Amino acid sequence: MITVVGTGTGAPLPADVLAGAALVVGGRRHLDAAGLPADAERVVLGPLAPALDVVERHLEKAGRVVVLASGDPGFFGIVRVLAERFGPELLDVRPGVSSVAAAFARIGLPWDDAVVVSAHGRELRTAVNVCRARPKVAVLTGPGAGPAELGAALLPGPCPPGTSPADAPGGRVLVVARALGSGQERVERVTPAEAAARDWGPDVSVVLCLDETRALGGVRTVAGPPAGPAGWALDEGRFAHRDSMITKFEVRALALARLGPRLGDLVWDVGAGSGSVAVECARLGAAAVAVEKSPDGVARIRANAGAHGVDVRVVQGSAPSVLAGLDDPDAVFVGGGGRELPAVVDACARRARRTVVVAMAALDRVPAARAALTGAGFTCDGVLLQSSRLAPLPGDVTRLAATNPVFLLWGERTPASSEGVAQ
Repeated sequence: MITVVGTGTGAPLPADVLAGAALVVGGRRHLDAAGLPADAERVVLGPLAPALDVVERHLEKAGRVVVLASGDPGFFGIVRVLAERFGPELLDVRPGVSSVAAAFARIGLPWDDAVVVSAHGRELRTAVNVCRARPKVAVLTGPGAGPAELGAALLPGPCPPGTSPADAPGGRVLVVARALGSGQERVERVTPAEAAARDWGPDVSVVLCLDETRALGGVRTVAGPPAGPAGWALDEGRFAHRDSMITKFEVRALALARLGPRLGDLVWDVGAGSGSVAVECARLGAAAVAVEKSPDGVARIRANAGAHGVDVRVVQGSAPSVLAGLDDPDAVFVGGGGRELPAVVDACARRARRTVVVAMAALDRVPAARAALTGAGFTCDGVLLQSSRLAPLPGDVTRLAATNPVFLLWGERTPASSEGVAQ
């Protein structure tokens, strides 16, 4: 039997848990704080494989094994690894309070509506995009992915011409919880810039990223991130737009299907116009950046994002040059046309990690856009969308009113072509 005990966030270690243990495994600070039996073997956790091999040898001899872990070891913890290797029936798990629960308790907030994301041994960009998209996020940190790195990534970075730091989704504060449950515990509220400028040391337990204006939220039935929207490809009337210059919902429906926006993704909407695609991607959980050159368009996008209760970063400028200062996206939607379209599609294709979708009204733009996608290593497909909508006529009758046809082209990156993308 392996007894897995959560400790380190304030709960005392049960007095009898180490009695008769032949092997005790844990982090150095957990082992140092525990009164180990004199005859027990001690293994300090570092690389997991050697420690698991020692555990297996003791189990073969029917020795009692105790594993000390932080907080709740079943929550992004060692229980998963142990269950995969030895089977859950051999585990006696005694959870403590997780660092996430403890951190939210320290600041007096509920966390049933929080999104929890781990950056420990994982890409930081996923955690950054979740923080950009959601108002209440807990980030489990690790070496190279601590408060300083998270804060730096959340800064808007070098501002493209015509933009300022205020153009990023704002209002975020970082709550850095260190050494929870110990005599050295500290919980500090800082801005991303303040977090980026400090050396936080190795004792960070968790970082909360909050939009404090939305930190309380409403009464929940299901824990975790909010459920996805009940519908998408919203009617054009749900967005402010100028002279019907908006991606029609039939086109938007297929574009969203090909973009596949999800929590943890970053999506660009280039030539955003009303920002309808960026807003819909944000509603589906992605972090969204809308690129628009006209000042009135920028204001319209911000108004649409606010009306739908989502965060969209708006960057004013002309593509492709304005794209240089943006983080690499997972997916890109390119709307509009013009002589710059091939260069815009090429710039997007060379940065996108997964997908580029292009909407064009002019058929003669299609070959150059397709060449830009295939030249960047994408497989490419497309369709001409033509639809007719029901429209009333006098006399209580209905006709079909045709919408303008739009060619939708999409490229998907093949595994081999992804090697050249900045990671």
